[in-house]
Amino acid sequence: QVQLVESGGGLVQVGESLTLSCVTSGSIFSINAMGWFRQVPGKERELVAEISSGGRPNYAESLKGRAAISRDNDKKTVTLKMDNLKPEDTGLYICAMKLADWGSFDYWGRGTQVTVSS
Repeated sequence: QVQLVESGGGLVQVGESLTLSCVTSGSIFSINAMGWFRQVPGKERELVAEISSGGRPNYAESLKGRAAISRDNDKKTVTLKMDNLKPEDTGLYICAMKLADWGSFDYWGRGTQVTVSS
């Protein structure tokens, strides 16, 4: 079965950087699209970054210019690097997968917590 396992979260100060990783298994990763969602208590889950099977990235306005999503098909891993972190970046960052670029996000990790202190 498909499994997504995130890592790299933690407690950081305003202005610092953090890199999150998501290791996948159980799929043909080279044809999957991947995304990162941010979940904040009391707010709806937001797609903050995604990358197509061909490596085309898209970012939410909240992270535009401060984030870089990338994929390593050999390691079946997707990475999200965030720079100049702000308190509003705080949340549970959840990795998600589409089996194909035209599909929907059907598989989810458990998330890794990012907390940015002011």
